[in-house]
Amino acid sequence: MTTEEIRLNVEKALEEIRPFLKSDGGDISLLDIEDDKRVRVQLEGACVGCSVNQMTLKSGVEMTIKKYAPQIEEVINVEPA
Repeated sequence: MTTEEIRLNVEKALEEIRPFLKSDGGDISLLDIEDDKRVRVQLEGACVGCSVNQMTLKSGVEMTIKKYAPQIEEVINVEPA
């Protein structure tokens, strides 16, 4: 799979999970994909201060991304500056 195909698949995964995040007042942005293995995202809105955002990141976001792009090893949330 090319880097561009990985990026498109990650974007598809984020589109799948985005409605769930938005229903709780949050959102997510793709920042970067490193070495076709690590995805850097930024949780936004209500997700930033949510006490379960790490569970959302691992159980929801990471699982969904791996479904679309199995070569992804890790999803990292970058805190807003």
